[in-house]
Amino acid sequence: MNAGLEEAVLITGVYGSGKSTVAQEIAYLLEKQSAPYALLDLDFLGWAATGGGGRTAWLGVMLRNLAALVGNYLEIGVRFFVLAGAIRDLAELEAVKAELSMPLRVVRLTVPLQEIEDRLRPDPTAGRRDDLRGAAS
Repeated sequence: MNAGLEEAVLITGVYGSGKSTVAQEIAYLLEKQSAPYALLDLDFLGWAATGGGGRTAWLGVMLRNLAALVGNYLEIGVRFFVLAGAIRDLAELEAVKAELSMPLRVVRLTVPLQEIEDRLRPDPTAGRRDDLRGAAS
């Protein structure tokens, strides 16, 4: 392993801001260059329900899963990590940085609320309605 050559970028923002789309575009560009990369959705890494714990439980599970996946990917030669997730504050960001142990660039997407509403409105799920309320706050 060529330790020290790894890099990561975190695309963050509220739900509906385009994190996944931007991350997929970055992954596409890395793939075209034959760069060894992995794309990880941090929101999905913590998606679980155990009956309690809220955001703190989500963060703990996400960080453990992130550490395991990054380790696995490093073992097979991945050097570039594209992360997408709704990291809410500096404490969460610092926790992600600590798990990665590599340079991390952070890009926060900001989109006018009307654009987010337009993106999320067609999805009729209750979860998307909650996401829209969260983006508005």
